[in-house]
Amino acid sequence: MKKHTFPSPAKLNLFLYINGRRTDGYHELQTLFQFLDFGDRLQISLRDDARIILENQIDGVAVEQNLIYRAAKLLQNQTACQLGANIAVEKKIPMGAGLGGGSSNAATVLVALNHLWQTGLSLVQLAELGLQLGADVPIFVQGFAAFAEGVGEKLTPCNPPEKWYLVLKPEASISTALVFQHPDLPRNTPKLNLDQLLNREWANDCEKIVRDHYSEVDDLLTWLIQYAPCRLTGTGACIFAEFETEAEAQRVFALKPKQVQGFVAQGRNISPLHQQLNLFPTL
Repeated sequence: MKKHTFPSPAKLNLFLYINGRRTDGYHELQTLFQFLDFGDRLQISLRDDARIILENQIDGVAVEQNLIYRAAKLLQNQTACQLGANIAVEKKIPMGAGLGGGSSNAATVLVALNHLWQTGLSLVQLAELGLQLGADVPIFVQGFAAFAEGVGEKLTPCNPPEKWYLVLKPEASISTALVFQHPDLPRNTPKLNLDQLLNREWANDCEKIVRDHYSEVDDLLTWLIQYAPCRLTGTGACIFAEFETEAEAQRVFALKPKQVQGFVAQGRNISPLHQQLNLFPTL
């Protein structure tokens, strides 16, 4: 069986503001997503028996709960496709890092299998399916850097500078539920239009709660701010600093605490997946 390889990129939340809490418990937010030229890789080979086989599984996660499997079955059921697939993942995106690894994997499966199975859905239709899997999946399906509102599903294409980023992963596992349920989480940041947001200093409303409860994050941000503007991505645990050149980012990367994992990558306004498939070559 021929194996097809597809990128599954990481993302950053360049800013994140919480504007309110809905009656269903979800939070209204405004955030700016940008992809990175760093991520996982998925290998997919087609089957003619409609089975979905995960060749490497996550310990402690039932196959039926795995986002990759769920994405493949969702597309299969939606389109009545009779083909199947073997899927393997080469993981580089840290788990629980706020870099969108699981959502990116699910989106890559939807986009790649739609291409390989020739099921003919548009990116808009695939994004609607992806929303059933998670609020961040549509951004990866659409494949362009975007300003997101609502719970993350209202997307406006955006073209922020494609800077170089040093991304570091503290030795902490962040509870997203703790962050969003915390009584001190800012929930009334005023909504601004995109032009206003792009022309102000960026921040993350979740950062103070995370720093207060996870000293590893607080310590690493305190260290990194010496060298460049930095902040939390999503609800963490990863933090990032932005630089104008790769050389500047690599210089600081070489100084990082030895026990801390990380990488240097450049921002990308078009997903590497979509560039490979020539699905959305320009904004």
